[in-house]
Amino acid sequence: MEKINSQKPDIFLHILLGYNAMKMFNISEEFFTSLGLKKMPAKFWEKSLITKPANRSVVCHASAWDFYNQADFRIKMCTVVNMEDLITVHHEMGHVQYYLQYKDLPVGFRRGANPGFHEAVGDVLALSASTPSHLKEIGLLDNADEDYEAQINYMLSMALDKIAFLPFGYLMDMWRWSVFTGETTPDKYNDKWWQLRRCLQGISEPLNRMKDPGDFDPGSKYHIPANTPYIRYFVSFVLQFQLHEALCNVAKQAGPLHKCDIYRSKEAGKKLGDMLKLGSSRPWPEALEQVANTRKLSASSLIKYFDPLIKWLREQNKGEAVGWDDEDGCPRPPNTSSATSFTIPSLFGFLTVCTIVSIYL
Repeated sequence: MEKINSQKPDIFLHILLGYNAMKMFNISEEFFTSLGLKKMPAKFWEKSLITKPANRSVVCHASAWDFYNQADFRIKMCTVVNMEDLITVHHEMGHVQYYLQYKDLPVGFRRGANPGFHEAVGDVLALSASTPSHLKEIGLLDNADEDYEAQINYMLSMALDKIAFLPFGYLMDMWRWSVFTGETTPDKYNDKWWQLRRCLQGISEPLNRMKDPGDFDPGSKYHIPANTPYIRYFVSFVLQFQLHEALCNVAKQAGPLHKCDIYRSKEAGKKLGDMLKLGSSRPWPEALEQVANTRKLSASSLIKYFDPLIKWLREQNKGEAVGWDDEDGCPRPPNTSSATSFTIPSLFGFLTVCTIVSIYL
């Protein structure tokens, strides 16, 4: 296999530039305002928790909050100064921007067009904010390599975030739904969890986790004990690329989709803001149509974004068996029998699952 030497942009914000959590939030807000979208209100800065308190225990899972009084919107986050949390700040501030845009609607309409829309907004901007060219423009990179190796390396890092998530984002609610329907009984909770992870993700537990009925590995994921539906994240990981391509077209961005940066495009900002103002007052296909000129959710933009990487992977994997080919199509831990299952030949093949999203929506 061809070796890729270029490294992912490794940004030590606190060492190189003396950044802190507040600076990261300011960077995110500036991206929104560069598009002509709203500033965070004074109460947001006064009431939000953006670093871990030293004198008390808090749940550090990042979240955004609308107090439904048209004035109080907050983020709770134990921000760490690194690139991952910089993207998370954009994500959470995307929720707050949505709140600000639809705050004057009747309370019943102060929601996203569907839950996936709410999760996608900040991530749409993060697709631009994470590009090497944008990081260079705001002073977080000295140079943005344009060579082929650097581009492949960047897309590999993005795929580990966006593509590898898709099967997990899907199986979370497959598991929950099977529990709610009674198909999966309590004594099979762990069995079903690992069956889905083996079949959809191609990973298996390091030891047999089905022996002890007290084992409950799904509970290690925050959203399971919090009873938070998860298909919204799967939808958002498809939708964000569809919105990204549409806004890049509005911003008249030329070149590959993975290089697009809509920073400072007031035209793109207006298009996005007009959609956000709708809240849930119109059916989600109408909200999507307002930006993307289509009423159908599609993974075509996601595939277009990663097209150079897909071609590179196909070339590198020539002659290799892609996927997992145990006797039932799923890898299994030692000393366990096969389970009825199906094979997903590659992570990119998993994108075909997107065609069933309309059942949820």
